[in-house]
Amino acid sequence: MKHSAHIAIAFLALLCTSLPSHAQVVLIKVNDTIHPVTDEYIGRGIEHAREIKADAVLIELRTPGGLLDSTRSIISKILASDVPVIVYVTPSGGFAASAGFFILQSADVAAMSPGTNTGAAHPVLGGGAKVDDVMKSKMENDAAAFMRSFVSKRGRNVEAAESAVRESKSFTEQEAIDKHLVDVVAKDEADLLRQLDGRKITRFNGSTVTLHLAGKPILPFEMSLKQRLLGFLMDPNVSFVLLAIGMLALYAEFNHPGAVVPGVVGIVFIVIAVFALNILPTRFAALGMIVGAFALFALEVKYAAHGALGIGGTVLMVLGALMLVDGPIPEMRVRPAVALAVSLPLAGITVFLMNIALRARRSKITTGAQGMIGQVGRAQTALAPTGKIFVHGELWNAVCLPGAEAGDEVIVTKIDGLELQVQKTH
Repeated sequence: MKHSAHIAIAFLALLCTSLPSHAQVVLIKVNDTIHPVTDEYIGRGIEHAREIKADAVLIELRTPGGLLDSTRSIISKILASDVPVIVYVTPSGGFAASAGFFILQSADVAAMSPGTNTGAAHPVLGGGAKVDDVMKSKMENDAAAFMRSFVSKRGRNVEAAESAVRESKSFTEQEAIDKHLVDVVAKDEADLLRQLDGRKITRFNGSTVTLHLAGKPILPFEMSLKQRLLGFLMDPNVSFVLLAIGMLALYAEFNHPGAVVPGVVGIVFIVIAVFALNILPTRFAALGMIVGAFALFALEVKYAAHGALGIGGTVLMVLGALMLVDGPIPEMRVRPAVALAVSLPLAGITVFLMNIALRARRSKITTGAQGMIGQVGRAQTALAPTGKIFVHGELWNAVCLPGAEAGDEVIVTKIDGLELQVQKTH
């Protein structure tokens, strides 16, 4: 009996050690603009923390801002999280601006590293478009109400948070903690968890939780391959370059039918670019401008407009690139340097390819039977009216009306089977 008890105790000990540890902090790193991929990544990380019953979710945030719809979705996930969420603006020199400030304020615990800043959360339209006073007031009021809806429940300074929305105020880490916008200033992850150990927090649903985080292992939660790929494609500059390369490849295929490879490359690149642009806030009218640019490049060669059409195409290409993605912050638009760096060489390459294609179509055929027409040869025998001539390095049967003497120069005017019809050159 005693032996059986020992076996049972050993079995229970082995079973306990095989169970997953719940003493973990799930780490999510966001160092990008806020967009749908960021939303999906944070959502999956919070869900993973719930599944493994983690002690907390730590979101290390560094962002210039991003899309409002994605920001709202992320905040809804943070507020509904079963696991306490800590948002930590880091590293030193980093910032959480615009949408990042909203996300920071929504956290159970808001923290910053020394030398960081946050704020500047005034709502803007895509592309920095101007709006009338009524629309501006509506946008400000909506964003301010959204901020108040969770900042007050987090017990932070509603007035200071709202000033970041209405007046675009920014705060250093010291100003943020003085104004009670953040809870902790920590130099690194270990310092942050040590400061939070034993702290009692009030969750969004009103329940209270005491954090026990000092020395807890940090479990990094990585993006999936799909998310990393989509995150790369969500850069508007990358999407524009892929689109431009794809259109150039299709252009080459149209000018050299049957080449196949340019056509395949073009279709693949364009489909990938359109997929990314469909997720981004894209002005599809700008796509029409880019297509119109290629049309002007083709017309420049066909009508020899002395550069006018080519210049017009380049201007359309640059403007189309700049207006392609209607992002609310500069980081979510195509950079002017990229637009110029792609458009100018693309214009030159496209005009060059079109020029080659048109010259090839207009050039005289010099091979095959048709290539013999117009060739000059010499009569090897008297043509009365038939005989032999030497032309194009070969002897041919020829007919000449009214005839020619041996040694006379003749020109080929027609081919009839294996016999040439010729005339004397003078």
